Amino acid sequence: MPQFPELMAPHVSLPPSLSLLSPWSLASMATASSSSLSSHPTFLLLPAPARRLSPNSTPTPLAKPQRSTRKPPPISCTAATSPSPATTTAAAAAKGGSWRDLCSLNAWVVRDYHRLIAAVSALEPPLRRLSDEQLKGKTEEFRARLGRGETLADVQAEAFSVVREAARRTLGMRHFDVQIIGGAVLHDGCIAEMKTGEGKTLVSTLAAYLNALTGDGVHVVTVNDYLAQRDAEWMGRVHRFLGLTVGLIQAGMKSDERRANYRCDITYTNNSELGFDYLRDNLSRKKEQLVMRWPRPFHFAIVDEVDSVLIDEGRNPLLISGEDNREAARYPVAAKVADLLMEGAHYTVELKGNNIDLTEDGVSYAEMILGTNDLWDENDPWARFVMNALKAKEFYRRDVQYIIRNGKALIINELTGRVESKRRWSDGIHQAIEAKEGLKIQADSVIVAQITYQSLFKLYPKLSGMTGTAKTEEKEFLKMFKMPVIEVPTNLPNIRVDLPIQAFATLRGKWQYVREEVESMFQLGRPVLVGTTSVESSEYLSDLLKCRNIPHNVLNARPKYAAREAEIIAQAGRKHAITISTNMAGRGTDIILGGNPKMLAKEILEDNIRPFLTHDIPDVETEGESTSHKGLSKIKLGPSSLALLTKAAIMAKYVQKSERNEWSFQKAKSTIAESIEMSNTIGMEKLQERVAEVTEMYPLCDAIALAYITVLTDCEIHCLTEGAEVKALGGLHVIGTSLHESRRIDNQLRGRAGRQGDPGSTRFMVSLQDEMFRKFNLDTEWAVRLISRITNDEDIAIESNAVVKQLLGLQINAEKYYFGIRKSLVEFDEVLEVQRKHVYSLRQVILSGDSESCSEQIFQYMQAVVDEVILGNVDAQKPPKTWNLAKLLDEFISLGGNFLTETFKEIQEEDLQLSVEQILEYASLETDNFSLPNMPVPPNAFRGIRKKISSVKRWFAICVDDSSKKGRYTNTVNLLRKYFGDFLIATYLDVLQESRYHDAYIRGIEREVLLKTLDALWKDHLVNMNKLSSAVNVRSFGHRNPLEEYKIDGCRFFISMLNTTRRLTVESLLHYWSSPMESEEIFNTADG
Repeated sequence: MPQFPELMAPHVSLPPSLSLLSPWSLASMATASSSSLSSHPTFLLLPAPARRLSPNSTPTPLAKPQRSTRKPPPISCTAATSPSPATTTAAAAAKGGSWRDLCSLNAWVVRDYHRLIAAVSALEPPLRRLSDEQLKGKTEEFRARLGRGETLADVQAEAFSVVREAARRTLGMRHFDVQIIGGAVLHDGCIAEMKTGEGKTLVSTLAAYLNALTGDGVHVVTVNDYLAQRDAEWMGRVHRFLGLTVGLIQAGMKSDERRANYRCDITYTNNSELGFDYLRDNLSRKKEQLVMRWPRPFHFAIVDEVDSVLIDEGRNPLLISGEDNREAARYPVAAKVADLLMEGAHYTVELKGNNIDLTEDGVSYAEMILGTNDLWDENDPWARFVMNALKAKEFYRRDVQYIIRNGKALIINELTGRVESKRRWSDGIHQAIEAKEGLKIQADSVIVAQITYQSLFKLYPKLSGMTGTAKTEEKEFLKMFKMPVIEVPTNLPNIRVDLPIQAFATLRGKWQYVREEVESMFQLGRPVLVGTTSVESSEYLSDLLKCRNIPHNVLNARPKYAAREAEIIAQAGRKHAITISTNMAGRGTDIILGGNPKMLAKEILEDNIRPFLTHDIPDVETEGESTSHKGLSKIKLGPSSLALLTKAAIMAKYVQKSERNEWSFQKAKSTIAESIEMSNTIGMEKLQERVAEVTEMYPLCDAIALAYITVLTDCEIHCLTEGAEVKALGGLHVIGTSLHESRRIDNQLRGRAGRQGDPGSTRFMVSLQDEMFRKFNLDTEWAVRLISRITNDEDIAIESNAVVKQLLGLQINAEKYYFGIRKSLVEFDEVLEVQRKHVYSLRQVILSGDSESCSEQIFQYMQAVVDEVILGNVDAQKPPKTWNLAKLLDEFISLGGNFLTETFKEIQEEDLQLSVEQILEYASLETDNFSLPNMPVPPNAFRGIRKKISSVKRWFAICVDDSSKKGRYTNTVNLLRKYFGDFLIATYLDVLQESRYHDAYIRGIEREVLLKTLDALWKDHLVNMNKLSSAVNVRSFGHRNPLEEYKIDGCRFFISMLNTTRRLTVESLLHYWSSPMESEEIFNTADG
């Protein structure tokens, strides 16, 4: 077996003076330097890439590409000897570093955390002597100290030490020193980059516990429901042991459950549920419907896989939409038109931007088919439907961007490989896909609320994140979120071997080599994980392996595979295991060499006990196909395990027979799951006692739990033995079948091998016909010509630094393109973000405020509407004779309808003119109970101190108003504003008093009208802003900045919306109280 020399860096003792830098100064240095240096590329001198691991291979000059042999030779990492744990731990925690670390700001930041590690470790021995109750009591002690004025920094070391001890007692897991660093990084509001298998989930407990002590709530955000539930149950045991409450938000939960979980000290949720809860709360019509912690729902968040949430998902805003069925019939017609149109002749395609352009012939042909003279006719619009149909035809491929399940087109997340059943493409794209596939057309979507993940997480005063791959995107994190990325050292050295990328001219050649390398690894016995970019390619490779009779498991978005994700990943590290996966295998559950004993034990229990509980056949669509065990070694169970399994099976049989109703498959599955969970909380001796007790009821759950404990022991022994064999063979081998649009995604796949100091290797095989190169119209002809000069066989693999460097350069260009898209989205959304905050804060004042605040809001609306009428007809810089007083009176009377018509029916323009002239002659005025001479006197409605104070506040607001034009007649204009404003408000109050309705009912009507009007106009505003964001791009042809145009027009739209909101609210309220019986539906249909 070939050996690989380890590259050892010399130890450097750092000057003591440098260690005096505080963590805050170091963090600020890191942030400032990163932001200043990140715009320039950093070039590092690296050793030559690893050679192909063949006994017969010879070194190849870098300048000349090397032709590969026809069949990939075996790859082994046997010679990569692992240092002893003591040595590696000491090396990882050493204060000294290499010459490279001396120049690395990251190394200095990490070094400064060693003082915290020393403090935490010093507190560990006394904490171990405490009883469970004494340790739990530390939580109340910390809270009391915070209440006396201490800060989180004062209790940080003690809190971390308490969590470390609690984890040791509840989970049997003690935080490593590097994990203490990770927890401190999270607490400091940074991103902790920790390699796969380094225990990010356990790290989160440190920062979550510390920040939960304030009582303001902590959100731990994951990427899906499965991980949120797993972490809440697993890590929640630590928090509950220490006396904190732990909540979990899952899809399908009702409002009461969500509300209770959000009020816990620590809440686990996924990013989409969090975003939609925030949007739904801001659509609620009643205070009781709110589920988050208002008025401050956000305090501190730890985002797991932060790069996935904030970067990958950053291109897709969260939308809540309503339905619009008016145009549904046009989609099938447009789909047929798209089938008749031909690319090149009738339209052109730009894959990079997903754009379609109709040619003149295409427009004429489409108009002829549809029998219309103009595709863009406003009365008969077809252009949008035809364009969407063409996009569905060209850009959206079945089993790549979406799959069909139960008559529905479901989106596949291209970055995670998972199905997102609740997501739909907007702007009519989803309906166009449904028409293309002949499915039932769902209703068109109309945006009701929207927010980007960037804007959502900016609402947190303190935000942190953790991931295995963030350093390549540090510039973006710094710019958008002011969060530096800190690389946390690994607990053990990484000995994974990353083999050179192989380039192929054709797809055929690439897939042939992938199959041959998988077959080679299978013969050796090494487990293999093959990463693909789509369902289509994963199943294509599966067919190739089936032809060679190589047993394997497939993991992709199809229900029969996705439902067994955890089981498939649990097997992926076993000897001879071959797993073909989309990006679903890139994150989440670790691949443990030798297999995951807990998952294997659970599988054994289900296979042996479930058939005795139910005869139902599992639904493949929801439960998935059974995992393939072909080629894998059989787990040998001991006599005690077999006996307890048999006993549990017999007991299951009798329990099933004793009940008249047949057990469902789901009930049997949940019973086994609950029993396994029970085994984690009840000891073996206690279970044995409960099983031995003579009772009328069979102790089925106890028997299953007891069997699980013994089977788990056998599985642990088997996995440990097999894991040692796999390590000796070289560990997990990962094959990437294509470069992704981001280096991070490739690194995620690489990170599945070599976890926690295990051996492993990775290989990427790239074809110049891959989707990424086609999509971005990247120039790969030079590589094809180069390959043709080297060999006549276009299926041969080429390993060349020049070729690989160019291909990686193309990948970086793709990254820059998507960064530009995200940057543009954020910049445009920042405009909407300011408007959204204003509207949502206004909603919370209306919804959560008392009756006085609601009434005050209405008075402000009335005054603002009156001001708009007056300022639109008078000019403080011109004499009153030039004012349009007749129009002013007409507009004011129209506001109040029947209430003002009778009062002002005899008032003419001349009367108001005379009043204004008399005011000009006054030397001083009494503004209390002010009335214009010769004009109607306002009703005496301002009785009581609160109403008088409200009137005085409005007068002060008028006097200090800087938005209105100033001039010689400013005081006269202000008096007109006060008179007409007070008159309208006093009339409204007088009407309410005469109505004799109860105050609670009146406030309910006011709140409903306020919210209903605001929501309706905000929804229209969102539609207009989306149309504007598309329209302003055209203005770039006129050498105008689209973003600046969007800001200017968006601001104008928003001011217009607020003015319309105020006016409609006032008119609706006055109309309601003029005929309350006719307007009763406003209140009754508010929740509809």
